[in-house]
Amino acid sequence: MSSILIVEDEFSIRNALTSFLAGAGHSVEALANGMEGVQRAVQGELDVVVLDLGLPDIDGSEVLKMIRAVSTVPVIVATARDEEEEIIRILKSGADDYVVKPFSGAQLQARIEAILRRSGSEPTQGPISIGQLTIDTERRTVTISGESVDLTRKEFDLLAYLASRVGVVASKRELLAEVWRQPYGGADKTVDVHLSVLRRKLGETAAEPRYIRTIHGVGVKLVDPDS
Repeated sequence: MSSILIVEDEFSIRNALTSFLAGAGHSVEALANGMEGVQRAVQGELDVVVLDLGLPDIDGSEVLKMIRAVSTVPVIVATARDEEEEIIRILKSGADDYVVKPFSGAQLQARIEAILRRSGSEPTQGPISIGQLTIDTERRTVTISGESVDLTRKEFDLLAYLASRVGVVASKRELLAEVWRQPYGGADKTVDVHLSVLRRKLGETAAEPRYIRTIHGVGVKLVDPDS
């Protein structure tokens, strides 16, 4: 069970998110103003904070700064401001992710799960085995047929993300958001380069894929080549 704090002044949104996340098995606290949110964050024992920017007592951006000054708890900012410059400012101010209003409880739940994967707050799981490929996310090691594969941090993060959802196609935009935390920008080439190097280290190429399969016009997925 993850401990989630929602700081949102609008009752209907606060109530709906609390009900949805509690129904998904989380322990949820909800507050209506920013200073109470800062005080609760200082107390610790939180896994994720969901922070609205339009709060009645203090702007959510200031709340984010205050939380960051005293805590490393992951923060997902909820905002109606969808301009690229504003999103970049939010992320540079210390937010780990963001959602643009209106958003569904399911979307927020997915982003919370992604945050927990990255922060290691999810319950520890054993190594992931796909064919002869084994990924140990706790020790951050990769082997193929028992032989160690030397990966950079981002190569490992990319492979681990794909391995966490075997058979599910991930778009480049999703990979940029979840692995590089860059929701915007023309960085598709970054994904392409890392995929190319990762393929080579896994003993395959785009022309002759084994584990990493491209779905043209959609994205990539990790599969068991022997299934």
